Amino acid sequence: MNGDPGAIPDGHRPHLMAERFRGFLPVVVDVETGGFNPRTDALLEIAAVLIEMRGDGQLATGETWRYHVKPYEGANIEAAALEVNGIDPFHPLRPALPERDALQRIFREVRRAVREAECTRAILVGHNAFFDLHFLNAAIERCGIKRNPFHPFSSFDTATLGGIAYGQTVLSRVVEAAGLEWDKSSAHSAAYDARLTAEVFCAIVNQFQATFETARGRR
Repeated sequence: MNGDPGAIPDGHRPHLMAERFRGFLPVVVDVETGGFNPRTDALLEIAAVLIEMRGDGQLATGETWRYHVKPYEGANIEAAALEVNGIDPFHPLRPALPERDALQRIFREVRRAVREAECTRAILVGHNAFFDLHFLNAAIERCGIKRNPFHPFSSFDTATLGGIAYGQTVLSRVVEAAGLEWDKSSAHSAAYDARLTAEVFCAIVNQFQATFETARGRR
């Protein structure tokens, strides 16, 4: 076997993402919002990070897509939420897209990745994933989008996985427990939080590779 960490060991068949999560392609999603209510509060920023599989079955982070989003007409925006995420939704230089356009751009890339991985559908990975999934589903309904590449109710939650793997559930503490660096000044940016969540997800899943190999060999 050569020194490539992604090389396939001799005598082993290649690993396929389609075989790892029952045909689902994990995609990390993080949203920044104008509050906690997905039915009334604005979606202000969305980022998605692709999860890829190397030849040896280990997961790694892939492409990142991130868009600023214009609040939909009539959306509620809580001042307290803006204090946390630091977003000025109406700044004249903010390069924001209409909600539908931002979602469609991300969905187009996710559908391409699903096809290339020979998977059947994407599955959302998030830290407290129910929050991101509920906001995503509310925006899809609001925009009348018919082709949603994500499973509508299943998800992988790194808060739960972090509790199991490291005894931590807060993202910053899970990141540090995984041996990664946490930059407090960059937190609450959708792209940053999604990227770190993706790295955490890969680190935790990769810990179970030997267990998965054993189960795979019994099939």
